[in-house]
Amino acid sequence: MDDSGTLHPRLAKRRRVNGIDTASRYSSPDELAVSSDHEPRNYHYRTSSTNLRRPSAENHRRSYGDSDPEDSPDELDHTIRDFYRDNWSRNLRPTASRHATPDAPSEISVITPVQAPASPATPLPPPPKEARYLPYRQKMVLKGHRRGVSAVRFSPNGDMIASCSADATLRIWSLPHGTPLQTLSSSSSSSSSGSSGGHLAGISTLAWSPDNATLASGSDDKSIRLWDIKTGKPYPLPLLGHHNYIYSIAFSPKGNMLVSGSYDEAVFLWDVRTARVMRRLPAHSDPVGGVDFSTDGTLIVSCAGDGLIRIWDTATGQCLRTLVHEDNAPVSSVRFSPNGKFVLAWTLDSCIRLWNYVEGRCVKTYQGHQNAKFSLGGAFGVYGDEEGEVGLGEKKAFAVSGSETGEILWWDVQSKEVLQRERAHEGVVLGIDTLDERGLVVSCGVDKTVRIWERETEREPEMENEKMEEGVDGTMKVELEEQNSTQSNRVEEPMQ
Repeated sequence: MDDSGTLHPRLAKRRRVNGIDTASRYSSPDELAVSSDHEPRNYHYRTSSTNLRRPSAENHRRSYGDSDPEDSPDELDHTIRDFYRDNWSRNLRPTASRHATPDAPSEISVITPVQAPASPATPLPPPPKEARYLPYRQKMVLKGHRRGVSAVRFSPNGDMIASCSADATLRIWSLPHGTPLQTLSSSSSSSSSGSSGGHLAGISTLAWSPDNATLASGSDDKSIRLWDIKTGKPYPLPLLGHHNYIYSIAFSPKGNMLVSGSYDEAVFLWDVRTARVMRRLPAHSDPVGGVDFSTDGTLIVSCAGDGLIRIWDTATGQCLRTLVHEDNAPVSSVRFSPNGKFVLAWTLDSCIRLWNYVEGRCVKTYQGHQNAKFSLGGAFGVYGDEEGEVGLGEKKAFAVSGSETGEILWWDVQSKEVLQRERAHEGVVLGIDTLDERGLVVSCGVDKTVRIWERETEREPEMENEKMEEGVDGTMKVELEEQNSTQSNRVEEPMQ
């Protein structure tokens, strides 16, 4: 976003490594094509082997699928029935009686095994139901922003949605009705002395603190603001230090640190309490498009237009791993998986790649959307094991992302199959977030709207029709309330 208010394509700065073939040295081809034996042994590019996690123990487990049946440890050769038959045969051997005399022939007593009463066969448990994907349908449209909406996030407790826009405002919406709660801007935070505490330019990114009490925003005015959700006012001290637009921010799991990536090619680690920079990481040679914390807070991931994805140690600031694909496409956004073992990366070649950062290889590539100019975002989610089938269904993961064509796509993480494709916005879909507990997805785009999507349930068609009608009524209600609340602001809005 520039000062004129238009959403400009991100990461437009020239790439400085186009003439260097770094991919062939450090990257592996797509989709498990190359094993670790092909990795160069002299690869020490800003890497500390002592801090790297060890590969999973699953690689060292013995597999019996291809072994000789005679070597198999299972019950094919020595079953429980054979074991008891051996014992019975030993008991059938003739034994001398205790009362036999030397002069008389010994009486032979035969021990007959007692047959256990036949027990009824225990029925086998039913096989687990295969996860069935239930599609998401649009529930409501939230309007109020005067320019394109660049990012949107669910609050950690699932009660609110926050959105930020090129109009230099943040808006808080309630769930499940989508009622507008607050508008955070420089005008709303002005003090009695006339000083402004909000942003002076478009806002590109936002993040919730884990306790739901604070909202952070990064702007084209080179500042990061922390907002008190209860009062709607910004904290007195902004986070200053970047020399250019701020593209991405993320809170640590404990909420005491904040990481930011900027057009100035740097990654900053902030102390939230003191509003001071803890570490300055000269991370990339092109604008940094995305940053994120791992689920335990020990790692940071960053990406940039130079095509590199880097894993950082939070405690030391050391680069532990550099990931680069052989195509060396600019990377616009990254996100850790919920289990912390993978990184999902959006690149400007219309691909989304899943990386195993411990092994340094790309394991999955998702395609079907269009992404060549804008920095898009997305998220992980789960499906299956629906309500009423707890313990019987199987859970699977999906990845969801927007597209420059105005669509939203859902992929199965394992099979890469496109589960759903929906026409969502008029223009580019910039931001996506998921709330699995309620089966919700929220999206935003350049059409100035925020849209909430709800997972379908197994109901009768009549009930589904009633639900859709309720969604339409709710959408109109939100729009009318928002028009009334922003009427005064629109009078002062400059001519575009």
